[in-house]
Amino acid sequence: MPESMRHPGKMLPSIAAQVISAFTEPGELVVDPMCGIGTTLVEAVHLGRDAVGMEYEEDFAGLTAANIQHARSQGATGSARVTCGDATNIAAVFAGLRGEAALVLTSPPYGAHTHGHVRSGSRDGGGPVEKWNHRYSTDKGNLAHRRLPELMEGFGRILEGCDELLRPGGVVAITVRPIRVDGQLVDLPGQVVATAEEAGLVLTHRLVALLCGLRDGGLVNRASFFQMLEAWRSQEKGLAVCAAAHEDLLILRKRGDEA
Repeated sequence: MPESMRHPGKMLPSIAAQVISAFTEPGELVVDPMCGIGTTLVEAVHLGRDAVGMEYEEDFAGLTAANIQHARSQGATGSARVTCGDATNIAAVFAGLRGEAALVLTSPPYGAHTHGHVRSGSRDGGGPVEKWNHRYSTDKGNLAHRRLPELMEGFGRILEGCDELLRPGGVVAITVRPIRVDGQLVDLPGQVVATAEEAGLVLTHRLVALLCGLRDGGLVNRASFFQMLEAWRSQEKGLAVCAAAHEDLLILRKRGDEA
């Protein structure tokens, strides 16, 4: 739905569709514990899978429900439902689905706000900058408001709950990219891997999902304005800083299933 553009950290539908197609079969169950506006669930039902999701923010949970209904009106054959709540309790909320999920597909929050939509008057950021749709939430209970160590701790509890929902041989897929905190590059994918392994999961693949476009045989970076601005300013200082053109796609399995 058009209102979905209000969410500042949407998963790319093409990534969700590729992962669901690769790791599930029609009729199987897909779970997203932090489903946002429901990209994972929508792509799942379009591919004939069933899906459940949780979303902390009531506003975005409502958008997920609307997007599922819209997908069904377009002929999607799968079924899906969303619950508004705290995903650290996902195993209890979806207790009837323990051992049923073929795939958990999600992405962690990157903080209380992201770059969202930006309009600038100049390339170097010297002109006025207008920002909108850049906040996840104003609710301090949202995991996105926590400092990085606390965010990872909460995400670990979510993954532990998801592990209980996985069937034998099931897969957890996480899309995540490095971030900058106070100008310093943080290996968030590496922290997510460590957190997932503490939750009882085992990394089997670390893949690259390109976020760039293709034009005339070349890559066109779709990095945000502020990513590009930071890269330009760093390069002017002689620093080898580039704007990221990919996300890491982490594939994990339950311990004992990785073989």
